Amino acid sequence: MSKVLLEKAATRFAEEHGISLVLEKAATRFAEEHGSWRRRRPGSPSARTSVPNCLSLLSGDEAAFAVLDGIERATGCVPLVHVEDLCRAELFAAEEDAPPAAAGRYICCSLNTTIAELARFLADKYPQHGVKTHLLSGERLEKPRVRLSSAKLVRAGFEFKYKTLEHIYDDMVEYGKALGILPS
Repeated sequence: MSKVLLEKAATRFAEEHGISLVLEKAATRFAEEHGSWRRRRPGSPSARTSVPNCLSLLSGDEAAFAVLDGIERATGCVPLVHVEDLCRAELFAAEEDAPPAAAGRYICCSLNTTIAELARFLADKYPQHGVKTHLLSGERLEKPRVRLSSAKLVRAGFEFKYKTLEHIYDDMVEYGKALGILPS
C-alpha cells in the first residue's frame, strides 16, 4: 500500500513541476548479483534477490518455493527478468536522450513461464541436482494464464539481452553454489 501511495505522490509532484517521471515495475528478478558473487568469500552466503526462490526447485527449500508458488497463484504466471536487463532498462528509461514519451509506468519482463515449465527446464538442464518433485504437488499451470508485457519499453527502443530460461539461468546455478544454496 505504501508503495502505491508513494508512486501516486511522486507522479503528482512530477506533473506539478514539469518533471518526466519513469516508474518501472520489474518482474521477478532471477540472476546473480552483478557478478559480485565471484568476489564473495565462501561461507558468507547472502542472497538479496529472488535467487533462492528460483533455485528452490533444485534446493528443496520449501519456504523459498512457497514464494515462487505464491507468485504463480497470484499472477497466473512466473514473470522473469535477468537483473542485468533490469538495470539496463532503468538506465535506458533514465537517459537524457530518451524519447519524451518515456515518462510513465513500464513493466520490465522478458519472459513469462510457469512452475511446471521451470521444473521441466531445470530437470533437463541440471539433472545432477534433480528437481524436488515433492514441491510440485497439486494442480499446476502448464502455460501462463497471464503474460506481463514489456511492449511499451520495447516500443521505446529497449531490447532484452536475456530472453530464454537458459539465458536467464546461465550464471544462477553457479551463484547458488557460491552462496551454498546448491551443493558444489
